[in-house]
Order: sequence, then C-alpha cells, then structure tokens
Amino acid sequence: MNSIKVLDVTLRDGGCVNDFNFGQVYMEQILAAQEASGVDVIEMGYIDEVKGSTSGRTQYINEQVISECLLKNKKTGITYVAMMDYGKFNVDNLKPRNEKSIDGLRVAFHKKNMHDIIPLGRKIIEKGYRLFIQPMITLRYTDSELLELIEMVNKELPDASGFYIVDSFGEMRPNDMNRALNLVDHNLIPSMLLGFHSHNNLQMSYSNACAMLQFPTNRDIMLDASIMGMGKGAGNLNTELLLEHLNLFYGKNYRISPLLEVIDKVINQWHSEFYWGYAPEYYLSSANHCTPSYAGHFYNKHQLPIDQVGELLSMIEEGRKISFDKNYAEELWRKYNESKQVDDSGVVSEMKTILGGKKVLLIAPGKSIIEYRQKIEKYNQSENVISIGLNLTESFNVDYLMTTRQDVYDTAVEAGKSVITTSNVSKGARGKVKILNYKNWIDISDGRTHDSSSVIMLNFLKACDTKEILLAGFDGFAVNINENYSDPNLRRPVSVEQVNRRNAFYKRFIEEIASTGIKISFITPSKYE
Repeated sequence: MNSIKVLDVTLRDGGCVNDFNFGQVYMEQILAAQEASGVDVIEMGYIDEVKGSTSGRTQYINEQVISECLLKNKKTGITYVAMMDYGKFNVDNLKPRNEKSIDGLRVAFHKKNMHDIIPLGRKIIEKGYRLFIQPMITLRYTDSELLELIEMVNKELPDASGFYIVDSFGEMRPNDMNRALNLVDHNLIPSMLLGFHSHNNLQMSYSNACAMLQFPTNRDIMLDASIMGMGKGAGNLNTELLLEHLNLFYGKNYRISPLLEVIDKVINQWHSEFYWGYAPEYYLSSANHCTPSYAGHFYNKHQLPIDQVGELLSMIEEGRKISFDKNYAEELWRKYNESKQVDDSGVVSEMKTILGGKKVLLIAPGKSIIEYRQKIEKYNQSENVISIGLNLTESFNVDYLMTTRQDVYDTAVEAGKSVITTSNVSKGARGKVKILNYKNWIDISDGRTHDSSSVIMLNFLKACDTKEILLAGFDGFAVNINENYSDPNLRRPVSVEQVNRRNAFYKRFIEEIASTGIKISFITPSKYE
C-alpha cells in the first residue's frame, strides 16, 4: 500500500453517547489530544441543520460554527473533516472552503439514496472540500449494487478523496471483510483512498482493522477509530490500540500518551455515566442485523430475559432494521407481550373482595428496605394490612408476591408462594398463582410503555377499590446503581437521562393514583414524595 492514515472520530461518533454535549472545555481538550497524538485526520463532529447547535456541542448547525467555536488554529499536517447524514444538511448553504474552514466532508447515506449522492458530492467538491463517500451498512449492498455505486463514483466523482466500507452494525466477520475489500479495491479507481469504519458489537473491530492492514493493495488506506472506543452501543475501534499497532509493525510514530491522559481526565467520566462497550444486547443486535438502538431500547427496560430480547429483535421487519424508530419499537414491545393474553375477570373479581376497602402495603425492592426493615415488618404484621411484594427477593413474609420477572416468578412458584403475575410471564396458572392480563394494566404515556410491577399493581389496586396504600422501598432511581436495589442481582446501569425520566414518571403516576381518592403514604424515604 502507498500510505496508511488514521481518522479519529471521537468528537463525532463519541458524541452519539452523550448527545454531543461535550462542553467547550472538554471539546478543546479532546481536540488537543488528537492533534498531539499525530493522527492524520480529525472528525470534528456532525453538521445538522435541525439538531445542530452553535456552541458547546459537536453537532453543529453549519460548518462555519466549527471554525468559530472550536477549530481556531489548524495544525499543519492534519486534515479536519465533518460528517453529514444525507438529508440533514443542504449543501447549497455550504460556504466555499477557505484556509480557516474544515478541509472535507464525509457524507453518510443509506443504499436507497446512493444515486442522490452524485449531485450532492459534486457540489461539495466544487466548493473546494475533500469528499469522503460513506455507504452505511455496506453489507446491505449486493455485489451488483456495490459495483453500481463504485461505477457511478468512478465516472461522476473521480476527484473524491475516499470511498469507505462501513460496518454500521458491527456485524462484519473475516469472510465479509475479504469480500468487501476485494470487490472495492479491484473496481474503485486507483487514485481514491479506501477507508474502513467499524463498530465493536462482535469484538471484531481490531481484528478487522488488522485484516485490512494486511490486505495486498497499492492504494492509500484509512482506518477510523475513537479514543477509548467511545461510540454508540458497543463502541468503535480504539484509537490508542490502533496507533500502538501501527507504531510497532508499520513504522509509524504516533504519540499515545496524550490520548491516555485525556482518557484519564475526561473520557472516563463519560464512560461511568454513559456506558459503551461490548454487551450481550449489542451482540444480539449484530446477530439480528439491526441497529443497536433497538437492542438497547428493549434491554434497558430490564423486564425480559436476554434470550427474549433476542426474540424481539428477530421480529423487527427487514425494512425497519437500519434506522431506529421508537414508536415502532414500543408497538413491537407491546405486541410481543400482549400476544400472551388471558381472561383475568375472575381474578379481578376475587381480588376485589380481598382488597376492596382495605389497607395494602406494597414492598418494592428499593435499597431502603434493608435499613427500614423493622419499621416495614411492624406494618406487615398488622392484622388490618394486606402485604404485597413487588419483584421482591428479600425474605419478607408477604401475603402475595407480584412479579413481572420470569426468574423471580419461577423461584416464587417453586417455593409455593401466593403469586400474582402477568400473562406475558405466565399464561398457565399453577399452584397459588393469579394471572393478570398484561394489556389491561400497563400505562402508555409519553410515547413509552410503562409495565413495571409498580405500575401494574397500582393500577390493579385502583380497580380493586383499595382504600389506602402504604409504599415501602419506592426509593426512586440513582445513577449509582449500588443505590438502586436491595438485591444486587436486580441492578442494571442507568444513565442520567433514564434516572430523571423514570423518577419524573413515577412521581407523576403515583400522584395520579392518589388523585382518584386512594390515600397513599410513604413509609420509607422516596424521591417520589
């Protein structure tokens, strides 16, 4: 090969983790580390006319903002680029390139838009910018479709700077790399650089990068990477690992220490707040050939076992896999859970005679139930109180255990407990089990399906004309997962956004239940008070 270049995408792909809210100080520190490392190309972020900002974020309203707020002093020998998704920015509004502006644009597009890239790319080149062509989810192209795109680029955009193989879902394996590299290298005009952008769903980013470096070609190649692999879902190829590999085996002289320093001082903070990296749900997204956003959406509900998350992903329509649609995801979630229906009118009638006009103690698995156990037990042992545990694994002797989790359900049934569950967990009653029809007791608001044990049981108690509800263990959520549950097995990472959204929802929901005339009291501290 003629030359090997590295393009660092931290400020752009990394921004998918924190909604591009790096903040001015951290943006500058990351850029300084990238420049000090000697990487060849730095991607400054996204250009987006609708979602872009003018400061503090790496999603910009136009390319001029980049020079005004971040790229104030360009370093010799480094190429500075930005990315735009097709349809998110009108290139007619792109100002001609000058010595202070970014040097190039990377245009990402889906297969359905490949013919539209030619006139758009022509305008970018005519305004003096380097153009990099990024066909997203390259594996979705058949050989003939990829050859058609390459032929168009060769003929209409021969002066483009680069053409990429893009592993958007982190699903490429060695045979896929071999097929794509051979097809593109043998048919793309020799003067054009060949790039590779990967995601780490299968932990293949590093090995696929090494495979590309070993591929016999005479053209320039470029590899994308991000500091500490910072990127959506499973993340990307790690810049620091790639640079070390190139130093050891390809005679490069990149500096690793500036990247390690910015990891220590800056990026580690985001990693603890917005986790990225390999996880089972991202493996499943790759195995099901869909955007990892679906996997994260379903998994973060923390309601289904991981194998059932895989079943849900397999149900996604082919045409919906490439781009996340939250409304569709919620419809699919409900469809999956509502498919197991039962007639629960008999259970409702029976439980109404038991719970109607009564005082009910609900014990949720918040961490406070450990500290306040004696106080809770006093209420639990009171003759005029009926107690119900919610996904409770602690050893309270409750009258009923309500669960929406398969593992808790199986354990409770085996122990012979009086169980209340939903039809998506168990359709056939066995032992002392009462089954509620899932669809009848969930809450749908804010574009989301709320089907936790708390929501279902509060709705159920309202229907049973319960007089008073005592809440224990309804602590509310915290970013520190060690504060969230009494049972460590129930703990899952949650982001600041998830914490704030969940706490706001439950506070509002409990207030709505109370507004129907049911007296609600907290007997342990709660963020919902």
